[in-house]
Amino acid sequence: MVMNMRPSKKERQKLLRSTIEDNPFITDEELAEHFSVSVQTIRLDRMELAIPELRERIKTVAVKHVEDEVKSLPIDEVIGEIIDIQLDQTAISIFDVKEEHVFIRNSITRGHHLFAQANSLAVAVINDDLALTVKVNIHFMRPVKNGERVVAKAKVRKQHDVHGRTIVDVLSYVDQELAFKGEFEMYRSSQTVEGEKE
Repeated sequence: MVMNMRPSKKERQKLLRSTIEDNPFITDEELAEHFSVSVQTIRLDRMELAIPELRERIKTVAVKHVEDEVKSLPIDEVIGEIIDIQLDQTAISIFDVKEEHVFIRNSITRGHHLFAQANSLAVAVINDDLALTVKVNIHFMRPVKNGERVVAKAKVRKQHDVHGRTIVDVLSYVDQELAFKGEFEMYRSSQTVEGEKE
């Protein structure tokens, strides 16, 4: 006789809370698989435990971290939500496309929204009180539609060039498919070129 070793609802909810505390970015689908229950059961458990959905958990974890880190602009001026940042290295933001971001006739996102997400991320990743975009080279790789999520990833490729500028590459993805790429040349108020001996 095989005994059912599935935990009780109370035990499952206790384990659920602990699992989410350990990994706030775990999805309901991953939790459902982990606990061998339906996604709906996980959602009901979360509601009973007053645990917010993934999107809200990301915001809660990220906002505190990001507010402590970002120097170059107020956090509410960033287009999209920054979920990870290491100044002068890398940053990631998410942007959920809604009806107000798209053309009515075809539901395709207006390009300036994708540019604004990438540009504000390129500014935010700069470890300086002032960072301004000097020059950009951008390519729209595929249309982005209403309801899609854009994940932008910024990487500082060159800290300083001969003009004291910083080069930031931003790649934006929808479902891991490249939708936008841009090279941003950034002016920063500290124009010292590290490592130069002149």
